[in-house]
Amino acid sequence: MGWFARWRRGRAAQRSPVSAAEWSAVIQRFSFLRILSTDEQSRLRDLVAAFLNEKSLQGAGGLTINRDIELVIAAQACLLVLNLDLDYYRDWVEVIVYPDEFIVDHEYTDEDGVVHRVRAPLSGEAWEQGPVILSWEDAEAADGGDGYNVVMHEFAHKIDMLNGAADGFPPLHADMDREVWTQTFTDAFAGFERQLEQHEDTLIDPYAAEDPAEFFAVLSELFFERPDALKADYPAVYSQLARFYRQDPLSRLQAAA
Repeated sequence: MGWFARWRRGRAAQRSPVSAAEWSAVIQRFSFLRILSTDEQSRLRDLVAAFLNEKSLQGAGGLTINRDIELVIAAQACLLVLNLDLDYYRDWVEVIVYPDEFIVDHEYTDEDGVVHRVRAPLSGEAWEQGPVILSWEDAEAADGGDGYNVVMHEFAHKIDMLNGAADGFPPLHADMDREVWTQTFTDAFAGFERQLEQHEDTLIDPYAAEDPAEFFAVLSELFFERPDALKADYPAVYSQLARFYRQDPLSRLQAAA
């Protein structure tokens, strides 16, 4: 990001700051925020202010957006880009929030050319160059110990979509090896599918087996919410996510303990 964009966002954070009381309440709400260093919490606070200045949160299904909803969603979304840049959420502006699960109609064509129409409830959805749609009931239920985090999941999709349709292959940094990323996630995905076929217990949501894009999003949730479990089961994946997000949540967790 250029100096002008950094200056503009800094000015935005000054014009619409997150108060100390508001920020303290958000930090205390989630353990993955409490283990951040003082400097990290301060930088995240500025990112949240800039995010809320650039994005529009709209209530749907009768939900009225309030400050608590804004801060809870923005803090979780911005944690993913804490050591990256808010520009990872460029080219779109809207976050739509429903009170709880919302119903969507999807149409797809199978390998035989048959068109299917599916009507199903969702807790979150991310559109390429479009809005992020969330269930507030699920968004505020983060940090439940199971690694589930709908906000991080959908915003991981947004990051994945920066270089096209979500496919589990976000735009890697120049110092990262594309072949290593591909092999690491391919091996992990295949191993996870075998676990499900053998009916083994796993902390990972079975939904992660839908496709590589969902696998990346689900494991991004675990990376921030349950880094200990992710590294224990998939150390190579943890290493790649740490290099991509430029964060080490497990070190934070261990330091806090």
